[in-house]
Amino acid sequence: MDFDFTDDQEQLRDAVRKWVDKGYDFERRRAIVKGGGFSREAYGQLAELGLTGLYVPEAQGGLGMGPVEAMVVMEELGRGMVLEPLTQTLIAGALLAGYAPEALQSAWLPKIASGESLVVLAYQERAARYHFEKCEAKAALAQDTWSLTATKSIVPAGDQADAFIVPALVQGKMALFLIERSAAGVATRGYATQDGGRAAEVTLSNAPASLITLDGLSALEHAVDIGIAASCAEAVGVMDKTLAVTVEYMNTRKQFGVAIASFQALRHRVADMKMQLELARSMSYYASLKLNAPLEERRRALARAKYQLGVSMRFVGQQAVQLHGGIGVTDEYIVSHYFKKLTQLEMSFGDTLHQLGEVSRQMQDSAGVFA
Repeated sequence: MDFDFTDDQEQLRDAVRKWVDKGYDFERRRAIVKGGGFSREAYGQLAELGLTGLYVPEAQGGLGMGPVEAMVVMEELGRGMVLEPLTQTLIAGALLAGYAPEALQSAWLPKIASGESLVVLAYQERAARYHFEKCEAKAALAQDTWSLTATKSIVPAGDQADAFIVPALVQGKMALFLIERSAAGVATRGYATQDGGRAAEVTLSNAPASLITLDGLSALEHAVDIGIAASCAEAVGVMDKTLAVTVEYMNTRKQFGVAIASFQALRHRVADMKMQLELARSMSYYASLKLNAPLEERRRALARAKYQLGVSMRFVGQQAVQLHGGIGVTDEYIVSHYFKKLTQLEMSFGDTLHQLGEVSRQMQDSAGVFA
């Protein structure tokens, strides 16, 4: 298998990296955090780069690209800990393009691609504990109009988004709907997240909705897998930068008159961080390459990848803080923010223990060493 990136993919990586380095430095990020954790201006700049249209077909104004391009982009955004939820835009573009009727695609995909509209997935409910098939939201059809009642938690940029993609039960079976934030019966309560970003509780009370698909469970599984792959790639970028910052610190911090990078025990810990980073990178590639695989194969692959990324994120983040000492947990120093970002990503779309359970559940009889 050829793991080399194409010239177009490398150019895309270079463009995003330049924007992160010049347009989204640590000071700008701190200002966005203080301003609430989301910036329409920064999101608009992502749109200008074409990133909001990655998964939108060319016929609808997008780039019509695939999982590998998305992985390249998310790695670079991870290096800058970009707060604006591009993962959600990837999910929305893929779901609407793959499952929605033509009229709904025409109404929303061009606006998603241009950055005019931010559409996010609102699927988590209290007590579901990452089991997205557990859903208490209800939808009803009356006179050709759908209405939906639900409470969804930790919706990314929920009080800033223009619309939500919401799963709900229709006669006991999950379906997927699109609801505008400005619609009647929609209420949001925004708050800051651990990594400095923004989320909201979204309450829907007989809110008017547009049907995306009645096969909501399959579509939602696909959405979560896209989210996992994007989070894995973003985490690789965060860990890559975390390791670089740690090595730089160790080369400048002196103890007993010499740089602490010369201490063998600490060098071994950095080597272990590098090993975990490269293992995570390989599994991120695996996740992205399996996004278009058949359902069962895809679900197994994404659970395995997210489990390994969770282990790697925790290890790299903890080691980085410990190797920095006290300064590693201060708000003024960047490594503490990398650690918080890794913690947030580890818990997104199913934490490590949940994914371990998924790997175990999906293991087949032929998985044994004596099979």
